[in-house]
Amino acid sequence: MPTHKHFRHKLAFIGAGYVGLVSGTCLSDIGHKVILVDRKQETVDKLRRGLVPIYEPGLDTLIKKNVKAGRLSFTTDLAKAVQESDIIFIAVQTPPDKDGHADLSYVEGAATQIAQAADAYKIVVNKSTVPPTTGDFVAKILAKHNKKKIDFDVVSNPEFLREGSAIEDFMTGDRHVIGVSNKRAEKVMREIYAPLPMQLFVTDVKSAELIKYASNSFLATKISFINAVAQICELTGGNIDDVAKGIGMDKRIGSSFLKAGVGYGGSCFPKDVSAFVKIAEKHGYDFNLLKDTESVNKEARNFFIKKITNAVGGKKGKTLAMWGLAFKPNTDDMREAPSITVVESLKKKGFKIQAYDPEATETAKFVLGDKVSYEKDMYDALKGADALVIMTEWKEFETPDWDKVTKLLKDPVIIDGRNMFKPAEMEKLGFVYHSIGRG
Repeated sequence: MPTHKHFRHKLAFIGAGYVGLVSGTCLSDIGHKVILVDRKQETVDKLRRGLVPIYEPGLDTLIKKNVKAGRLSFTTDLAKAVQESDIIFIAVQTPPDKDGHADLSYVEGAATQIAQAADAYKIVVNKSTVPPTTGDFVAKILAKHNKKKIDFDVVSNPEFLREGSAIEDFMTGDRHVIGVSNKRAEKVMREIYAPLPMQLFVTDVKSAELIKYASNSFLATKISFINAVAQICELTGGNIDDVAKGIGMDKRIGSSFLKAGVGYGGSCFPKDVSAFVKIAEKHGYDFNLLKDTESVNKEARNFFIKKITNAVGGKKGKTLAMWGLAFKPNTDDMREAPSITVVESLKKKGFKIQAYDPEATETAKFVLGDKVSYEKDMYDALKGADALVIMTEWKEFETPDWDKVTKLLKDPVIIDGRNMFKPAEMEKLGFVYHSIGRG
């Protein structure tokens, strides 16, 4: 869907990771000319050949389409990309440091190189997840290294992409948030996003930076809340499915993020909750609510580990099949995945684990190494196992051949960390079925 000629802009993205790759590709698809910069030549070469380093449904097709149309290109030459573009998006990583603060060293490096390379007025956009006042920090870095006295505007444009549905979120999601300090930058940013049907919310830079952390922290809190309620359901005999449905029918609450399970993971929620606690602390506020959110999330995993060991008798030497390793379906992301904690704990207890994940096997090998054996399909993982553990709710797990599952498992025991199936139906099929919060 190309934009009107008036709205076409030349954009550069510093960082061709998840955020930069998805955002840059989507913006090229609505008509802008986008250069994606990555410091690794290997990554750039692969992208030029159409090989996408991450799994995100539809992304490979969209990249090929826009490369062919001449709107999307890849390079390691940051200086040239800056000079050939009007708007520069910083989309580098901001990992937590040892104290939980967001590490801004990559942002600082990108801003320094932008200042050194720029030869005319540029808008510099923080697309990375950064704490409030980072806009001021970037402006100072730009000024410090701005030997040519170039004029810069600094903008905040946080991302709200869900792995597995990132393209849909970018193109037709709830909103895009823009934080600006003047009308000049606002005008250009409105032009960039004008072709998209979603709402554009414009505010000041610090508020935009806070919106990102507040959004993710609220959703993480909602997940931890329902997981805490699930444990109370187990103690009292309630059913978490009905409790969550009853809560979600209240329009003030809504039904999203009220699915009990083994807790949140991924690249955003754990990192952003931790960083928000530190941001608050730095400015004199003790964010106990978020500390409890983190605590409940860890407890959800420990609770599930106990459920597994109780279900199989806790005896050493048992073999467990595991369906799913990624932190959620439709991604190969293993960052902070609940499966990591579960696998490591079970291994220490003497269990053998046979795992299958549709997309995350190669990523998991870097994280888990030889702690599990990696099987080629969901049924191979079951062979000779004493029980099945479900960690990720991939679609292909929804309708298995139950007769085949029964024949391959030594014992018909399933411990479901995602509540994929109805207990009554599993009982009819002859399984001893353990799930989360169902009394």
